[in-house]
Amino acid sequence: MYRLKEDHMEELEIKKSRFLCYLHKTFSEEDAKEYILKIKKEHPNARHHCYAFIIGEHNEIQRSNDDGEPGGTAGVPMLECLTNRNMQDTLAVTVRYFGGIKLGAGGLIRAYSKSVANALDHAVLTQKEIMQEYTLSFSYDLVGKLDYYFRSHQIEISDKQYGEEVCYTFLSKTDVNDDILEITNGKYQAQFQKEILLDVEVHTIEE
Repeated sequence: MYRLKEDHMEELEIKKSRFLCYLHKTFSEEDAKEYILKIKKEHPNARHHCYAFIIGEHNEIQRSNDDGEPGGTAGVPMLECLTNRNMQDTLAVTVRYFGGIKLGAGGLIRAYSKSVANALDHAVLTQKEIMQEYTLSFSYDLVGKLDYYFRSHQIEISDKQYGEEVCYTFLSKTDVNDDILEITNGKYQAQFQKEILLDVEVHTIEE
């Protein structure tokens, strides 16, 4: 499942109509409704303010609204897009400024679905990942080698302490002790502390 890292907006023009899709991370129906009202106030002259949202650990709250578009041509395809993209705790509001050309039912379904898909494609998303927290104490002469190892393997060092020895606290998805033992000629190894559930940025999502 994926969540938004932060709110995001993208605009599309389809046959002279403007579709502005606002994405908002939300954890309650009350918050979602407040955000929808905020967008309506920002765009009082728009023809439609259609929305869909999925909220809850098991996506138990799902709502959609066509806001004057023909039934099933806006809110439902928007909700289906969120579902197909495995989104969680996400609200999509698509504001339409009518351009004078009617799209027909099929065209509306494609337009509203595309507005959400396009916004999701450009938004920063996160996914829950289980990480292991370790501490590693070692002598000062190994700082350069270990810093290079952590940097080249994109392992985040969350804390550095400098006393009689250096002590790093870091997060990793895998056990790196074989590598550390090799780098330190068998002198040092990391000590497992605990598992942590983190929101980690993702750059591509599977439909």
